[in-house]
Amino acid sequence: MSILSSDNLAALEQQGIELPSWAFGNSGTRFKVFGTPGTPRDPWEKIADAAQVNKYTALAPSVALHIPWDLVDSFSDLRKHAEDLGVTLGTVNSNTFQDDDYKFGALTHEDPTIRQKAIDHHLACIDVMDATGSRDLKIWLAEGSNYPGQADLRGRQDRLQESLQQIYARLGDDQRLVLEYKFFEPAFYHTDVPDWGTSYAQVSSLGDKAMVCLDTGHHAPGTNIEFIVMQLLRLGKLGSFDFNSRFYADDDLIVGAADPFQLFRILFEVVRGGGLNNPDVAFMLDQCHNVEDKIPGQIRSVLNVQEMTARALIVDRDALTAAQKSGDVLAANAVFMDAFYTDVRPALAEWRESRGLAADPMKAYAESGYQQKIAADRVGGVQAGWGA
Repeated sequence: MSILSSDNLAALEQQGIELPSWAFGNSGTRFKVFGTPGTPRDPWEKIADAAQVNKYTALAPSVALHIPWDLVDSFSDLRKHAEDLGVTLGTVNSNTFQDDDYKFGALTHEDPTIRQKAIDHHLACIDVMDATGSRDLKIWLAEGSNYPGQADLRGRQDRLQESLQQIYARLGDDQRLVLEYKFFEPAFYHTDVPDWGTSYAQVSSLGDKAMVCLDTGHHAPGTNIEFIVMQLLRLGKLGSFDFNSRFYADDDLIVGAADPFQLFRILFEVVRGGGLNNPDVAFMLDQCHNVEDKIPGQIRSVLNVQEMTARALIVDRDALTAAQKSGDVLAANAVFMDAFYTDVRPALAEWRESRGLAADPMKAYAESGYQQKIAADRVGGVQAGWGA
């Protein structure tokens, strides 16, 4: 008998994890960006690569776009291209962190002309959403200051709210705004949206179509991320996840690589709080593959999320509740640890085969020849990366 019940398998059957288009381009550190053979040269090739992840895992039905990195002449054509490959276009991510005008801020800038430029960029992103059928506009702001006294902290929060209100007013009835937060970097004294509380305060003032995006790498060391997940679910304001892993800062490594137990704890709170397969809570990766191949890196990532979701699903909730209510500390902890240490991989492999998928998606992709084909075919042109 499988360790995964029919109810568990039914829940896993519905799981979808959105892939970031930029994960398939070249990336690196502040010191070097490494190119790799077969890297996509345009959004069309990025989506083709993303479709490979879904082909072997059935876990990645949509691809997020980044504007202007993924600008094309016709987004309706790009949408059809994605659908022909068995995926859809998902979250549209804005970019106000690579233009010289935004050196001292974008939506928070002192200069109303620059603020309006940043607002107009977001309105253009919503135009893209209209063409692609995307629901979510995700905003991450690289805004803040490096030195005490450099900026008016209160004034920047006021200007941010005013800017967000103009963007929010343009959303369609079925569209949402999700505001990401980040502890630090590139600003080191203060960041305009540094934590979930600031994001929550800003989106709560906008309305029901504004939510918080939680990036698992955007917290101070030692932060109890699963507590934040619980609280945002409790408040009905957790709009999306950006899954990745960090060792020191915003490392954007494969999710679960640094602390798989943390990923398990986060997903337990997702299950506990009704966030799993909830259309209001989008699962997405936000990773950059600096030294590893991109497609296998994304396959490994979605499998890690699936495996920890499976472990979270097999937590004996009745036993856990009984131990918690009776104050049996060690018994409650043992329930958690028993589920975490359970190896669900054989059961998932068997289940994949029953669905017509390869038991080992990593191996199946490696043997498919696709990596060798794109390395041979994609010679010439400019490889995609940050800013392309």
